Amino acid sequence: MQVTLHPPGSTARGLRQFVGDDMARILQVQDPETIRVAVEALRRGEPVAMPTETVYGLAADATHPAAITAIYEAKGRPRFNPLIAHVSDIEMARAHALFSPLAERLAQAFWPGPLTLVLPLKTEGGIHELATAGLATVGLRVPQGFARTLISAFGRPLAAPSANRSGRISPTSAVHVAEDLKDRIDLVLDGGPCKVGVESTIIAVDGDKLTLLRPGGVPVEAIEEAAHGKVRRYESGETGIIAPGMMRSHYAPEAKLRLNAVDVRPGEALLQFGAEPLSGEEQASWARNLSPAGDLREAASNLFSFLKQADGNTKAGIAVAPIPMEGLGEAINDRLSRAAAPRD
Repeated sequence: MQVTLHPPGSTARGLRQFVGDDMARILQVQDPETIRVAVEALRRGEPVAMPTETVYGLAADATHPAAITAIYEAKGRPRFNPLIAHVSDIEMARAHALFSPLAERLAQAFWPGPLTLVLPLKTEGGIHELATAGLATVGLRVPQGFARTLISAFGRPLAAPSANRSGRISPTSAVHVAEDLKDRIDLVLDGGPCKVGVESTIIAVDGDKLTLLRPGGVPVEAIEEAAHGKVRRYESGETGIIAPGMMRSHYAPEAKLRLNAVDVRPGEALLQFGAEPLSGEEQASWARNLSPAGDLREAASNLFSFLKQADGNTKAGIAVAPIPMEGLGEAINDRLSRAAAPRD
């Protein structure tokens, strides 16, 4: 597939003439035409890859079954794996889910931002059961930046899992999306690199009880501070998949990962963290440091991009240095452990 970047100010008709009908369109979000072109595609039921602060999402109308089906088909995603519905503000969220006082407090504290709340679904709200995998709950998030503007212009929630083939490395740039999905979608909106770099934290809210379903861009410690209470961790073996990112094998490169590595074997790619050297670094086929200063925010923003690069530069596997299990380190280690899991 050929990927073409379009000049600012191009019209929709001009874009089609410029790139041809069989090529992916990558539009810059700074172009004032981009919103209009994207909304038109969404209204036709087509999925659109959009930038968020976490990763790029493959967005489509969360109220339209054919549009949701197009997401599943483009990703090759199992239908039992629910999708997060992205909304423009808490008012749109209230139209689709029931908010307890604690859920309201968390939404006010962290929205817009990388927190997804799993809440009881309002059946009259309009989010289709294909997006919720038939569950009585729905995951809702208000994203930052361009994605929020697009949802507001569209006027309805957008289901938007990561814009990659199911189970593969999540994309943090428009080029990552185009490389992975190839001709499976038509439109990619380029907002530059994602600043957070890992998906949202997912919290289930049941009255005054909080359960962590997936660590992510908001550290659990910050949620507990805002909630004035503890967050329970979801235990493996509890019933079913009730949120994205809970499958054992996920975010997977082609190469095998070796986690908490204290040395590098010949030909391995290396993902380093911090200033402490690893034995045998000179044997690495390729090496990058997620954060030489040991900054977990920097490491999170680099994780998927560096993992994708490492995957393309080794046949012997990827060695990953130890990363602390505090703050965003919990989310980083979660993604790495799923990437390293046996392929189902």
